[in-house]
Amino acid sequence: MKIAIPRERKTLEGRVALTPDAVELLIKAGHELILEHDAGLNSGYQNQDYQAVGAKIVENLADVYQADLIVKVKEPMPEELALLKPQQLLFCYLHLAAYPHVLTALLQQQVTALAFETLTVNHRLPLLAPMSAVAGRIAVQLAIQYLQKNHQGAGVLLGGHFNIYHRGKVLVLGAGVAGSQAALMASALGAEVFVFDKSLEALDALYQKDSNLQVQLFDEAKITQLLPNIDAVIGAVLIKGANAPKVLSIAQQQLLAKGRVIVDIAIDQGGCIEGIAATDWQQPAYQKNGLSYIAVSNMPAAVPRTATQLLSQAITPYVLALANGKLAADPVLQSAIAVQDGKIIHPALQTA
Repeated sequence: MKIAIPRERKTLEGRVALTPDAVELLIKAGHELILEHDAGLNSGYQNQDYQAVGAKIVENLADVYQADLIVKVKEPMPEELALLKPQQLLFCYLHLAAYPHVLTALLQQQVTALAFETLTVNHRLPLLAPMSAVAGRIAVQLAIQYLQKNHQGAGVLLGGHFNIYHRGKVLVLGAGVAGSQAALMASALGAEVFVFDKSLEALDALYQKDSNLQVQLFDEAKITQLLPNIDAVIGAVLIKGANAPKVLSIAQQQLLAKGRVIVDIAIDQGGCIEGIAATDWQQPAYQKNGLSYIAVSNMPAAVPRTATQLLSQAITPYVLALANGKLAADPVLQSAIAVQDGKIIHPALQTA
């Protein structure tokens, strides 16, 4: 099969879908690999690194989209959507519930589009997990940065065991992969961390990793009570393939003291913070009513080298299975199908 990897076009998106090692594996399995010029550059991979393992480098985006299987990181941009063809396979992060215009275009082009974020193995999301883990940690880094006075923050340092006056308080909404990593990192810094989730199992698993965390079943009244003393809120609530539920109302946000920070990791699925607007890496935060709001829709793009290596390792077995024609017989691959032949397949998109 002819497999192509385009250069990412989302704002400051430096990841590439596959490393040279992964490309080499696919070529040795008998497949043809095409890479758009400089697609791996921002992840630290040169064109010659791919050429050395047998990939063909092309300059023209239209040449990339002649392939049977397109493997990329983020949802296709308008110039890419226009190049998709019926019966093509597209494999990437799609987040179509948050991008209805992309959904419409994919239906019109009659491609088979598979979403990394819904591929399911034993009730787990192995292609979403590594990027969620990265995003959770970056969320804490951003909270630290935007709590600084030079970013219009409250001038509060999160953590530091020497900090006997105010260690900083972090509220994490969601104990999935992203929320757990955010909580563990904030706690490791020495902040006081509160985590709420509707899953007792998820909370128990997190508490086993760090007993300093204050984990509780979701309780709106308790969250409201905590908010006036919270320095950073991190929203990390996920419903597979669907829009995220709003778990922090505008009224609750206004209970935070001035200069505090809200980070919404769930913005790729519409966001879990009521009223929040998506941002990007050119301007990660905006200020409103004395608070900093951060909702970067491709958060792991800030660390493309690390993120690319983790992503490539996770997706390569499934890219190989697709290239080997196993889609029709593989229930794991089928769990990732968003649209096919002009029809919506994934149930979470039926009402999108």
